[in-house]
Amino acid sequence: MDCHHFDAGRCRSCSWLPRAYDDQLAAKEQGCRDLLAPWSDLEWLPPVASRPERFRNKAKMVVGGTVDAPTLGILDPAGAGVDLQDCGLHEPPLRDALPALAAFVTRAGLAPYDVPRRRGELKHVLATVSPDGELMVRFVLRSTEALSRVRKHLPTLLADLPTLVVATVNLQPEHKAVLEGPDEIVLTERQTLRMRVNDVDLHLRPQSFFQTNTEVAAALYRQGRAWVDEVAPARLWDLYCGVGGFALHATAPDREVVGIEVSAEAVASAEQSAREAGVRATFAAGDATTYAARSRRGQPDLVVVNPPRRGIGADLAGWLEASGAGHLVYSSCNATTLARDLAAMPSLRPRRARVLDMFPQTGHYEVAVLLEREA
Repeated sequence: MDCHHFDAGRCRSCSWLPRAYDDQLAAKEQGCRDLLAPWSDLEWLPPVASRPERFRNKAKMVVGGTVDAPTLGILDPAGAGVDLQDCGLHEPPLRDALPALAAFVTRAGLAPYDVPRRRGELKHVLATVSPDGELMVRFVLRSTEALSRVRKHLPTLLADLPTLVVATVNLQPEHKAVLEGPDEIVLTERQTLRMRVNDVDLHLRPQSFFQTNTEVAAALYRQGRAWVDEVAPARLWDLYCGVGGFALHATAPDREVVGIEVSAEAVASAEQSAREAGVRATFAAGDATTYAARSRRGQPDLVVVNPPRRGIGADLAGWLEASGAGHLVYSSCNATTLARDLAAMPSLRPRRARVLDMFPQTGHYEVAVLLEREA
């Protein structure tokens, strides 16, 4: 992928950009193999490649510049805006929508937040595109001062972007490096973005997490489903379930599926998806480790975990080690913490693993591992 921003030194987010994509993928798999080398009998499935460009389903744009000439992109070391509307990572519908969003900033008089001077209103524009090409856009504001202007000019934006189905204002009043705040004001009739992944419709609410790369996420869920169906558990727990990607791919008429996620917004999304699909799955908001330790639902036959980069940690690993779960599907975005967690569960032996390149042009990737309890 060619990028004039990288060549000019304006943006170095794609730290692996100078490397050929095939070399990137090979290096990621080898790095993961090295970290999981203690399990020498682990079977490695072929890695899942991504499109090296135009793969990101979300744009997280810092707003800089001025009302009349806003920038959507990042900030330079001095806090000035660097415009990245033509970033080659974004899916085409996202890239095509950004000029209209920049024009809306001017039309609605949304003063970009000046980080060094701590003044202004609009901090970020967050946009997500579904596989159907529909858009969700969130304007992260410092306060409600500009809310009336956003509402006033929203009809024009909806006319400019007919695929925009969910628009919100998020409030982040604090001066710190946090992308969004806790309060969300939905401005459209629709409140969720429908993400059609494989044969499952997932509803995405504004503050719900979804994988950045839709095509590779679909491959990840297919792999998880294949392993679950192979084991055929009667009772499955999906811990850190997010909007229910793994859980809703793993449902079956004779299977009890429970998803646990700390985000209430994500749980609401998962519940809506399950209800509309008419499948047997229960979701609840809560801490995964606390749920496992206190649950009275009976021991699961198989557990799926998809934790953040810090991994599942010693407490949950200890519970899984002592539990009656016969199998574990572990999806990790950090193979270093994955290896640590696997070492804490010696009774659950890693059998198969697969690297999925969720993040081309960087050193990051996803890896899925199937573990089986040793007799």
